[in-house]
Amino acid sequence: MLGYILQRILAAIPVMGFVALFVFLLLRLTPGDPAAIIAGDTATPAQLEAIRTSLGLNDPLFTQFFRWIGQLFQGDFGTSIISGKPVIELIAARMEPTISLALTTIVLSVAIAVPLGVIAAWKHGTLIDRFVMLLSVLGFSVPVFVIGYLMISLFSMQLGWFPVQGFKPIGDGVGKFFHTIALPTFTLTLLYIALIARITRTSMLEILGDDYVRTARAKGLPESRVLMRHALRNCSVPIITVIGIGLALIISGVVVTESVFNLPGLGRLTVDAVLARDYPVIQAVILLASLIYVVINLLIDIAYVILDPRIRYA
Repeated sequence: MLGYILQRILAAIPVMGFVALFVFLLLRLTPGDPAAIIAGDTATPAQLEAIRTSLGLNDPLFTQFFRWIGQLFQGDFGTSIISGKPVIELIAARMEPTISLALTTIVLSVAIAVPLGVIAAWKHGTLIDRFVMLLSVLGFSVPVFVIGYLMISLFSMQLGWFPVQGFKPIGDGVGKFFHTIALPTFTLTLLYIALIARITRTSMLEILGDDYVRTARAKGLPESRVLMRHALRNCSVPIITVIGIGLALIISGVVVTESVFNLPGLGRLTVDAVLARDYPVIQAVILLASLIYVVINLLIDIAYVILDPRIRYA
């Protein structure tokens, strides 16, 4: 197992290198000039040229790339072109809202979706099953930003239960924290409940027809024990897979959600950096997201072995 983990870590190195090269070239070959954004509309060509020279944007692309890679190996993600602050400080300051939103979303989604999927499979063909499938279709069909604006219209503007925007860190009080994070969490949760519940239902339907489940029922075991100890446990691998994929997808989902609810997280930082053509910030955030994807995939593979002892890695 240890050898497999080391192999996966080593395999991630060229993946991260390719991502770094792709992002670097994509940003610099697309239209837009950070110098023009910094200098403003009234800047002269000489001023623009001076800014580009000071930022190193006039250097050849390979020089800029290897300079950036060298900084990464030293733990330096560069300095924001717009704010002039170290990128690592900007990311650290924006981590709490994003992590809070991701964790509350995935915990609430799993807590609701897995029981829904189990019940839908158990009551296959009934109104409960159809309701769960309808919820799944709606969750997949409606864009996140539409759900977000509907949530704001209903629960913030009409009922006044939650604030329209903003974020309070947990250090300011648990009540204030959940009051501000609740609406964005519910918005993202609707999407991931649909994903996890559908996979749980499908996996449970395949397991419930197996011989060992019928044998457990024939022994007179309670239905709850048959469902949870025998069926759900043996179909946990695909469920864990989709939960891991959902956690990785939340990274992209928070970009839209944080913009809708004006949360000061990484998603909002990314949007602002893209609009300002702030190369160092965009590169650092995308690399961080790619690293999270790699780590989540590794954790999923490790979870396979824990949940199903029959799985072995050479």
